[in-house]
Amino acid sequence: MTAARRVTERLLAAVHARDAAAAAACFAGDGTYANVPHPPAVGREAVAALLGPILRRSERVRWDLVSASYAEDRAWLERVDRFWIDGREYRVACNGVAEVDPDRELITAFRDYADLGPWRARIGPVLTG
Repeated sequence: MTAARRVTERLLAAVHARDAAAAAACFAGDGTYANVPHPPAVGREAVAALLGPILRRSERVRWDLVSASYAEDRAWLERVDRFWIDGREYRVACNGVAEVDPDRELITAFRDYADLGPWRARIGPVLTG
């Protein structure tokens, strides 16, 4: 198993546990997380702050892998991100790319690509309302 797979599996486990701090601990101290096209969150505190609101608002979270490919220092994750909020499930298709420092097994950069139109239409009102 590659370093990239090990660290992304830890990240997914933390997200599924709705633990923003554990998710952020998967990142290097200066690691970045970007929901493209938005500017990236830089550093563990910023990553936790980015993930925290949706993880706290959800009763349950699953980022289900549709397909994945791993090199030692990179992971490509095609996902369906699922959030249960107020008893209702919200889904959004997403593709993520993780760049990994294989020696430390930490994410140095993570980029998520999702169609923002469906995301905002499906879950935006729940998060802002």
